[in-house]
Amino acid sequence: MQVNFLGTGTSRGIPVIGCTCDVCSSLDKRNKRLRTSVMLQSGVTVVIDASVDFRTQMLRHQVRRLDAIVLTHPHVDHILGLDDVYPFNIWSGTNMPVYASVETLAQVRMMFRYLFEEKKYPGIPSLDLRPIEENFQIGDLLFEPIKVMHGRLPIFGYRIGKFAFITDVSDIPNASFKKLSGVEYLVLDALRHKKHFSHFTVENAVEVALKIGAKQTYFVHMCHDLDHEATNQQLPEGMALAYDGLVWEVEASC
Repeated sequence: MQVNFLGTGTSRGIPVIGCTCDVCSSLDKRNKRLRTSVMLQSGVTVVIDASVDFRTQMLRHQVRRLDAIVLTHPHVDHILGLDDVYPFNIWSGTNMPVYASVETLAQVRMMFRYLFEEKKYPGIPSLDLRPIEENFQIGDLLFEPIKVMHGRLPIFGYRIGKFAFITDVSDIPNASFKKLSGVEYLVLDALRHKKHFSHFTVENAVEVALKIGAKQTYFVHMCHDLDHEATNQQLPEGMALAYDGLVWEVEASC
C-alpha cells in the first residue's frame, strides 16, 4: 500500500496568515504544510480526512479517481473538503462513499445540510454516508477503527494491517493500545513541544510511539513551532516529522 501525505499541518496550516516566524518564513519546502490528510492507494484509492485543502491536494497530486473518504472526526479542518467532492461524482457517475462514526456523520449532515435536502440545487456533491463502529472493507483494504481521545471528544484512528493512522489525539485508552499491537508503520499526532489540552506534544508522541514499537513512525499535524530539520535531529531513530508530498510504501496486510 502506498501512503501519500497530502498535508501534515495543524488547523491553520503553515505558513500561518500574517506570521513571520522562522518556520512560516522558511525556504524549506518541508515546512510548508497543508492541513493533515493522507491518501492510501492499493487496489483502491482512499483519502483519510477531507481537509480544508482537499481541492488543492487533489489537484497537486493529479487525483482523478477516488473510491472513498474516511473521516476521523467532525472538526472543520478534517471535513470541509467534502464540498469539493463533486468532480469525482462526475467522473465516477456515483455517490462518494464517506465512512465515519455516527456522531461524525451527524455533524456532516448538519454542516452540509444543503447536500441532503429533498430538492437539491444542481451541481453539488453527492455523498453516501456510511456509519461505522466495527471493522469495514473498502476494496482490498480492511479498516479497523481505533477509539482515541481528542481532548474530551472521542474520535477514530484507523489500523489497516500493519499500518495505523492516528491524528488529533491527546490520549489512547488501554483497550486501543492493545489493538495497535504489531503495528509496524505508524502515523501519529505531534502538535508542538508546549503542552496542549487536545493534542500530543512531540514528547508525548515519542513516548507513545516507543510503546507501540513501530519500525517507522511519522508525525503529523504540526504547528509552526516545529522546524522540520531541527526537530528531526532531536528524534529517536525510526521517527521523523512527515512532510507534504512524502510517499511511503507500507505493508498493509497482517
